[in-house]
Formats: sequence, structure tokens, C-alpha cells
Amino acid sequence: MALGILWLGLALLGALQTHAQDSTPNLIPAPPLLLVPVEPDFQNEQFQGKWYFLGLAGNGFNKEKHRRMKMYIANYELNEDNSYNVTSTVAWNQTCHPSTKIFLPNLHLGQFNLGNIERYTGIQNYTSKVVTTDYNQFAILYFKKVHDNQEYIKVILYGRTKEVPSVPKAIFISFIKSLGLTDDHIIFPIPNGNHQLGRGERHMGTVQA
Repeated sequence: MALGILWLGLALLGALQTHAQDSTPNLIPAPPLLLVPVEPDFQNEQFQGKWYFLGLAGNGFNKEKHRRMKMYIANYELNEDNSYNVTSTVAWNQTCHPSTKIFLPNLHLGQFNLGNIERYTGIQNYTSKVVTTDYNQFAILYFKKVHDNQEYIKVILYGRTKEVPSVPKAIFISFIKSLGLTDDHIIFPIPNGNHQLGRGERHMGTVQA
């Protein structure tokens, strides 16, 4: 994505979110999907493959509460109908627990809807959008979920390796703040092997794609 276009979109989005927060001070609202930037001319074949969860943020996350979250892996497998089987591998209690979701393309390039949504109790709508990616190093995805009439937003910084590149990290943080979120909503997971879960700790299933 041309960075100039992306920065312009983030500035506009940030201004609109500030106005929305002024109207509803106790709620960080989800912006209209049409205002969220999307990777132009998205290349679905280049995007498939393994991605590491390098950064997470959302209106349901708290840096202090989830500071010990460990790194996850998501594998995007492209199907003939241009949908993706997305398998997230979660490390928990020394074992791996894979979870697979299907994301179906909609009319907007780079935007997908959760398939078989009726299987997920309480979820009324679940949409993902590829904000920006270079396919080889990083990707930033935006997720919006409506659950029991409540809107939840989540942003994931993906990387092809476990290292967090400085420029994508800066873009990720700027995008987060354009949504009205703060540093307290941002989590950078710990690479597996660097931390052992304490008694009573567990990972949030909501971080999975």
C-alpha cells in the first residue's frame, strides 16, 4: 500500500473517532467499515501461508491484564472459491490447540466474513479487513465482531517471522490510535519459550483470527 494514502486515511479516521468519542465518552465505538483503510488490489495468493501474531489491540484488551499473553501462529490456506481456512495454533499448558475458522470473501476486495457464523453462539456479524500488507514481511488486519448487540474491534499485526519490524510496528500503533484506542489496549505477545504460564492464567480465545 502507498504509505501516503494510508497515513491520509488514518488521519481522517482519527478525526472521526475523536468526534465519536466526544459524543459517547464511555464507549470506544467501532468506525464504519467503509472508513477503515484496505490494501488496494489485494493479492490473495501472496497472502496465504504462515503468520505470527506480533501485536494485538482492541477495545476488549487491556495491556496490564493480558501482559503475559504468548505468541500465536495463524496459517491462511486459500481455497478455490477465494475463501481462507484460517488455523490458529494456541500454546497452552505445554500443548498446542489448533482452531480453524473459514473466512469468506465479500464484495469488497480484501474484506472477509466469518463462515458458518451460526455455529458461534451470540455472534451476529464478524468481518475482517486487510488494512495493509507487503505479503513478505508484515500485515495489519482489522476485525469487527458484533456479539449480543455489542461491537468489538480487534487489530492484529502479523509477521512472517517472530521479529517485530520497526516500520510496521509504527504503522500498527498509529492505526490503533486512529481508532481511538490507547497504549493500554495494545499487547505485544511474548514469543513461545520465553514465559511459562502461571497457575490460573490462560489465553483469551478472542485473540484468534
